[in-house]
Amino acid sequence: MSGTRTGDDLTTLLSTPQDAAVLERLHRRLEADADDAGLVDVAYTTVDSPVGPLLLAATPKGLVRVAYASEDHDRVLDTLGHKLSPRVLRAPRRLDTAARELDEYFTRRRRTFDLPLDLSLSKGFRQTVQRHLPKIAYGHTRSYRQVAELVGNPKAVRAVGTACATNPLPVVVPCHRVLRTDGTLGGYIGGLDAKTALLALESAA
Repeated sequence: MSGTRTGDDLTTLLSTPQDAAVLERLHRRLEADADDAGLVDVAYTTVDSPVGPLLLAATPKGLVRVAYASEDHDRVLDTLGHKLSPRVLRAPRRLDTAARELDEYFTRRRRTFDLPLDLSLSKGFRQTVQRHLPKIAYGHTRSYRQVAELVGNPKAVRAVGTACATNPLPVVVPCHRVLRTDGTLGGYIGGLDAKTALLALESAA
């Protein structure tokens, strides 16, 4: 019919730079209004880094998730929606401090993070281990066995490995500083290339 756009026409229209900019402005307005109204339980954004794009997510308690691209950001957000709250929204303003501190870390201007953390995604022994990981100093490493001793359970070496592998806040909670007893890397949630890069970054400072 004349005067009526087809679905393809609408797709083309909405993909033009002008309309993309309008949609982006509308989304930013939605983000700001929802945030100001207290309707966001989990705010998120993505930032670029030397180890690839990182998803950052926070609750009112603090930073709750840092995720590598290899973890599939969409899947991570879906998990946060199920485990924490369905009110998940991109709200970069809420993550400004975390983004800044990560940038300072990657440019060797920061050695420790001063961010409030929400460790509610971990429970029990895993959370205990993750609370102790920041005690491993920048540029230093410990073995899984040493960490087990640090938390008062020397026989729990394998459980320490699991706690590191499931750490919801990699980089900020430095599980990359934990190695096997023989000095080899062990596993890492972001992949061994990312673990190697982080250790190299710190050793060069």
